[in-house]
Amino acid sequence: MNTPKELKYSKTHEWLKEEADGTVTVGITDYAQDKLGSLVFINLPSEGDEVTEDESFCDVESVKADSDVMSPVSGTVEEVNSELEAEPEKLNEDPYGSWIAKIKPSAPAEGLMDADEYEEFCSKEDE
Repeated sequence: MNTPKELKYSKTHEWLKEEADGTVTVGITDYAQDKLGSLVFINLPSEGDEVTEDESFCDVESVKADSDVMSPVSGTVEEVNSELEAEPEKLNEDPYGSWIAKIKPSAPAEGLMDADEYEEFCSKEDE
């Protein structure tokens, strides 16, 4: 499992990267894409959407199931990765290079894990 050390992770398997301009970039983790299987569709949020921490802000469809993607932070969607509409499989191929959205937080995210904590969390889920 690939777990970059510079990112933060949620218990619902999203990653978050804090950017210098105050926004956060959000995507799904390597663990999540592996459990989902081949992604065939993504329903992206829209720019300007208000998102709430721990609530669904988009969803993905794989050959196995439909799954909600939860926002790891509350705020406003500033930008979406529209490339994923035509190529949702990019989330499988490069989960940390293929972000879903950039969000301007309205409050600091709570309850996020660092890479080591997230790896331990995932190992317990697999037991």
